Amino acid sequence: MTHPRATPPARTESTTHTGRPRPGTARTPSLTDFRDHLTTQLEPAARAWLEHALDEATAHPGLHGPISAWELRLAEAGRRCGAAHADAARVLILDAARADTDALTRVYFQGTADERRAVLHALPHLVSGPGALPLVEDALRTNDTRLLGVAVGPYAARHLAPHDWRHAVLKCLFTGVPVDHVADLDERSRGDGELARMLADYAAERTAAGRPVPEDLHRVLDLTESVPPAPGTDHPHGKES
Repeated sequence: MTHPRATPPARTESTTHTGRPRPGTARTPSLTDFRDHLTTQLEPAARAWLEHALDEATAHPGLHGPISAWELRLAEAGRRCGAAHADAARVLILDAARADTDALTRVYFQGTADERRAVLHALPHLVSGPGALPLVEDALRTNDTRLLGVAVGPYAARHLAPHDWRHAVLKCLFTGVPVDHVADLDERSRGDGELARMLADYAAERTAAGRPVPEDLHRVLDLTESVPPAPGTDHPHGKES
């Protein structure tokens, strides 16, 4: 595969006393991880197809006319590489095509749910600023748990404003998406009294209705009670809204 690209350092894993990863601390795969996984897991024919697709995307990046050749390869990835490997293949094709926010937006809104999920996976690797937040916000409005689980990844952790991020955490609880998917949950929820209030209100509503309170709610609530940063420390995730 011929389009290596610098990737952010992988996040360190942390576990609870039970050995289970703490919410928001699971390591986020890098582009190298995707590439290495496909190199070892794909059958020779699928690997050859992917190498050709990456070369094609590298040679003809960006958007061209109604649809670019690499966009067609995104649509083929599930059939060529198998459903289990399609996300990784699509992310690598987007990277090889040097897809910017405009290209990612076109693929997201014109693509299938599988292609939308791949775009969300690609955001932290391909977009440095908040320009692609409308894609995350669109995914968070859905009830598609496969999209939601990716939408709350590293890109959302970096760029969602506190109000929107809190509602994203609650959306996970509403829909049953494990909070392990929420990137940087430990950091962003630390000392967050407003998130604690929202969680308490939701728990009270569930209890009053005779419905169980999700275990994950208690896990996040515990995190909000952890020690916040020292006074005067800038919060890295935007301003309160």
